[in-house]
Amino acid sequence: MVYAIVRAGGRQEKVSVGDHVTMNRVPGGVGSTLELPALLLVDGETITTAAADLVNVKVTAEKLEDLRGPKIVIQKFKNKTGYKKRQGHRQELSKVKITSIA
Repeated sequence: MVYAIVRAGGRQEKVSVGDHVTMNRVPGGVGSTLELPALLLVDGETITTAAADLVNVKVTAEKLEDLRGPKIVIQKFKNKTGYKKRQGHRQELSKVKITSIA
């Protein structure tokens, strides 16, 4: 089984061919391809971790869609002062499909 650990939007993800990964928003339209930097490659019994060898590893992905994450509500409250603050946030995400590891 071939899989790789890649840097995807500020996080590390374990991916193999055909996997769908949700990551921070990447530029480009739906259907565009992008290349993810590999940090580790496992090909059967061999494990590649050397930076010089990982430069040659290409992990390509196809962008499937843009979406937004769940709403996160931030509330601040201070007792006896009447201070209340409410704020929300939704992270912009992209869903990609891993097409090849070479």
